[in-house]
Amino acid sequence: MKARHFPVRKILFFSAIVLLGALLPLAVSSSYWLHVLAMAYFYGLVAATWSFLDGYAGQFSFGNIALVMIAGYTSGLLGEYTGLPLLLRIVAGIAMSGLVGLVIGALCLRFKGAYLSLFTIAFAEAVRLIINTEHRFTRGPCGLRVDGFFDTTSQVPYYYLMFGILVVSIFVMYRMLRSKWGLFFRAIREDEDAASALGVNVVRYKITAFVVTSMFCGVAGVFYAHFNRMLAPNFGQITTMGLIIGMAVIGGVENLVAAAMGGVLLQFGLEGLRDLGAWRLVVFGALLMIVLRFARNGLLAPLYRKLMGEEL
Repeated sequence: MKARHFPVRKILFFSAIVLLGALLPLAVSSSYWLHVLAMAYFYGLVAATWSFLDGYAGQFSFGNIALVMIAGYTSGLLGEYTGLPLLLRIVAGIAMSGLVGLVIGALCLRFKGAYLSLFTIAFAEAVRLIINTEHRFTRGPCGLRVDGFFDTTSQVPYYYLMFGILVVSIFVMYRMLRSKWGLFFRAIREDEDAASALGVNVVRYKITAFVVTSMFCGVAGVFYAHFNRMLAPNFGQITTMGLIIGMAVIGGVENLVAAAMGGVLLQFGLEGLRDLGAWRLVVFGALLMIVLRFARNGLLAPLYRKLMGEEL
């Protein structure tokens, strides 16, 4: 009998989240805080992509932030040197991230655990160094100027755009993980050899996980570029990826929604603690250590499961 309430609970929960997000700009008049919220949604999306790749498919990667940068720079450089329409540049940026994800996924087929992590760290750092050193083309550390989505200084359109992107992206990934794709991803995560013995095409689904993750990172990347209107290689540092992984872990890495909420809430919280300077990162690190020691499933995932009555 209880199972009948699960869909209703989820519909009510997500409807409440969407309604809250839609109405929030009516209560927040500050352009600064609308900017912060839009960036929090960006971090929530990237944290969700890491949950998709590691929490469900079992592929521990540090390459997400590099894929974000690849999409952003692809769109920005096309605008700088070709004058293509914005929509085509956005599609090209997302497609480029997906293509790179396909290559990385194929190269990483034999890598597991620490070897996969080291490979993706090297990949992310190589992308950052190429962008930084090819300054005559990418503007390097001086930053690449990118045109915005809207001809306005108001943050409201950007807020709604990123909120819509986050909601749609989470919905698409969620539906994928509730299908046979999600079952095969989890089978590969738990025991790759056993999954292969049972007929799961491990090569196909591992590459698929990388491509899907890469394309959603590309979506986040083109938003970041055209929202901030400036790209610099320092954003692609490994410390940024570490921060995103920490957000997903604190939220709940094996729960897509919890990981996204962790990214949103923690980025918003870190911005609220900006007056503490570098100490705010100390607070973040202390929280991460507490979670790893006492709540290995994250802080938000157990609350989400209890509210929904089942595991995502």
